[in-house]
Amino acid sequence: MTDVINSLGILLFATLAYGTPLIYASLGSCFSEISGVVNIGIEGMMTAGAFTGTVTAYFTGNPWIGFLCGGLAGMLFGALHALATVRLGADQTIAGTAINMLGPGLVIMIARVLFNSTDTIPLTPEQRMPRLLTGVFDTTTTFGRFMDNVFSTYASTYLVFLAVLIVWFVFYKTRFGLRMRACGEHPAACETLGINVLRTRFLCVCMSGFLAGLGGACVTMAISNQFRPISIVGQGFIAIAAVIFGKFRPHGALWGCLLFGFCSGLKTVLGGSSGIDTQLISMIPYVVTVLVLILFVGKSRVPSASGKPFIKAR
Repeated sequence: MTDVINSLGILLFATLAYGTPLIYASLGSCFSEISGVVNIGIEGMMTAGAFTGTVTAYFTGNPWIGFLCGGLAGMLFGALHALATVRLGADQTIAGTAINMLGPGLVIMIARVLFNSTDTIPLTPEQRMPRLLTGVFDTTTTFGRFMDNVFSTYASTYLVFLAVLIVWFVFYKTRFGLRMRACGEHPAACETLGINVLRTRFLCVCMSGFLAGLGGACVTMAISNQFRPISIVGQGFIAIAAVIFGKFRPHGALWGCLLFGFCSGLKTVLGGSSGIDTQLISMIPYVVTVLVLILFVGKSRVPSASGKPFIKAR
């Protein structure tokens, strides 16, 4: 019984740890998609955030500065995507694909210049995101170990749940959120009412990049301790799948990300002791992603103007 409880605690910890980067990225995707801009460049923005956050934390010794800079790096790539799609009217899918190619290529080149390797130097415990509530629970008891496993998690995990509440409030309780959703549905009508559709969409795509960058920084500054070219592979697309699962709503995307985080956590629990081939276990999150897209993509209502460039009337 004790082993079962310990395994459950580890699974819940892994679910939160692996789900946190996805939640940040999915919140960012919600901003972009709801405003009417398709952003499949989340993966490239996460990669930029992962590398920048790790390098900044390494050189400054401050994980919070690294975390913030990771978000700013993602925002920079978001601004590039917004410039191409919102201001210049480029195809949004092609622009997002370009971001996914540019992000990893650029950071790998910089990594070779700085570290003579595609990997960065591992972060020390002081340079990584801190774990809160460590030492609060009595780990000499089964219940205490369970609580320690679940709640002694990274600070970025606690922050992401606060971010979900803030994003929900912005979406549904503020004037900006109303205008943002209107721009994704009827941009021409918004323009006639004096709403600057291009500016609103540009800001939303930049915010999308910022949150995706924070998600990328979580991967390398919390889950792992260094950046590698494979650190983010696939997670941006999983975050987009979570948004579809959640019907383009921030609270819905949260549950989708926790589902994918749970699937990733199974790798941690089953990987070493189940006797199942590790390659098969590693496939679980991606198989679930495909199933979610098959089952839910037709049931999610996409904003009416999503993917359609808006040309301001002269």
